[in-house]
Amino acid sequence: MERDIIKEFKIKKNAGKMRSGNPNLKWIDEMSGKSKLLKVVLLGDGGVGKSSLMNRFVSNKFDAQSFHTIGVEFLNKDVTVDTETYTMQIWDTAGQERFKSLRTPFYRGADCCLLTFAVDDMQSFKNLSMWKKEFLYYADIQDGNNFPFVIIGNKVDVENRLVNEEMVRDWCNQNGNCPYYETSAKDSTNVETAFKAAVERLKEIEELLDEKPQHGNTVDLSRKPKQSGGCCN
Repeated sequence: MERDIIKEFKIKKNAGKMRSGNPNLKWIDEMSGKSKLLKVVLLGDGGVGKSSLMNRFVSNKFDAQSFHTIGVEFLNKDVTVDTETYTMQIWDTAGQERFKSLRTPFYRGADCCLLTFAVDDMQSFKNLSMWKKEFLYYADIQDGNNFPFVIIGNKVDVENRLVNEEMVRDWCNQNGNCPYYETSAKDSTNVETAFKAAVERLKEIEELLDEKPQHGNTVDLSRKPKQSGGCCN
């Protein structure tokens, strides 16, 4: 059984390599023109509804009997933000610890990250910091405050809510003022808005960085240095 899972994952991994290409912001030709290809990673505990969110956003479908993701899966969807067209390549990752070694290689080259929890699962909210830390480490991001994270609180359709909005807002304020959206994959509440917010957050951060004055030689602070060595002030 475990060998079958690994084999299935490797097939998906190779397919993903063929489609992902250059990890930086990319242009791809389409019949209607050109669009920017953005790699978007969905992270969070198993069972919070990441796959359901992705499927609701891409195909507007919801399957209450869907199974946990094994390894990594991805789907594409075109969106328009501020008159610009983007192809969002959305990577849905397995939240279980036993799949960590399979999912983490796919963090590299991500343009945006959606940190997801379920409002009826307090532990999934408490684990957001762990997921953020894991992503920053394996994606090789040094400055997390200048990376476009969006926080999603899913399953707002449930009755037994345990995580209140104020708690999440406080966490977002302490983590770079991340945008926060409450969603329901089941009834589609805010799903499209939350995914588009990832693109808007990316554009916002890029504009802020472009406005900062540059003095002399510059370095990219969003990535960790590849090797140690001397530096000058």
